[in-house]
Amino acid sequence: MHKQIEQRVALAISEKVFPGCVIGIVRTNGGREILSFGGLTYDNSSPKVQEDTIYDMASVTKSIPVASLILTFIGDGKMQLADTVKKYIPELQNDYGATIGDLLRYRVSGARLSQLQYRTFAEVRTHILETGFSGPPGDFSYTNLPAFLLGMILERVGEGILPALADHYFFRPLDMRDTTFFPHDIARVTPTEIVDGVEVRGVVHDESARKFSHARRVAGHAGLFSTAPDMLNFLEALLTGDFPDVTAGAKSGLGWQLDQPWFMGEHCREHTFGKTGFTGTSVVCDPDKDIAFVILSNRTYPQRPVDAASLTSAINRFRADIGSIVLG
Repeated sequence: MHKQIEQRVALAISEKVFPGCVIGIVRTNGGREILSFGGLTYDNSSPKVQEDTIYDMASVTKSIPVASLILTFIGDGKMQLADTVKKYIPELQNDYGATIGDLLRYRVSGARLSQLQYRTFAEVRTHILETGFSGPPGDFSYTNLPAFLLGMILERVGEGILPALADHYFFRPLDMRDTTFFPHDIARVTPTEIVDGVEVRGVVHDESARKFSHARRVAGHAGLFSTAPDMLNFLEALLTGDFPDVTAGAKSGLGWQLDQPWFMGEHCREHTFGKTGFTGTSVVCDPDKDIAFVILSNRTYPQRPVDAASLTSAINRFRADIGSIVLG
């Protein structure tokens, strides 16, 4: 397996899919492997990627910790899937009776956060609350909006800010010491992109979430930073049943993606769940096979690729190949 992974990573680096990456694998019995490759950037003098290099997790944030916290709160009786969004965010306009379950299954759409040009987090939030949804809950439609609203709901139900809730329920109990929304050890953080001549590093890559981070606030759709060892701690806990409500919900597709060969590989199954991040990150957990893995890369550096949103992009072909190797 290691040789196959090394060969596939070498090809990806030579094709400039990313300058470096970390791949971690964990099994239910606690066995784990972490492989690091390449550099933080393409510069020959760039520091090499280490096992504990910190990456911007991007949309993995939607599942870890946001959806996982929601599932935990549901398991604890703090809320229910059938509860309306309006119950927790009464100021939300045009709610169309959407529920927590609709948010977790991405059945609502509305304002596209990436297109909002407001200068502050308060302006973004106000626009979202005044606009609401574009129509009643329907088919799956992947946008940032549901996770953004779930983040707001978590803070209201949990009576605390999202980073503190994540620390309390997951990060501290699982000894995820390098997992944070506001990294301090910037030298260990990979840069994600060069924008207008400025390197984005140590601050969330997602533009709308970045407006929140500038005010030391956190959005539910992006912003988490982590390492391969920390992510494996979380995935191992899901494999071993330490958080049964999270695992059961994830296997039902609540806040997680299910059985997606385009990034999980050809051997994924009905209950294989995971999540990708735009910056080049992904996590996959197969409880039936007692194995999980994480891929961390900064594929958006120095500029995001032209096929960034395509299911057949270079990073997704790489993810699928690694998934086929690990789960095969």
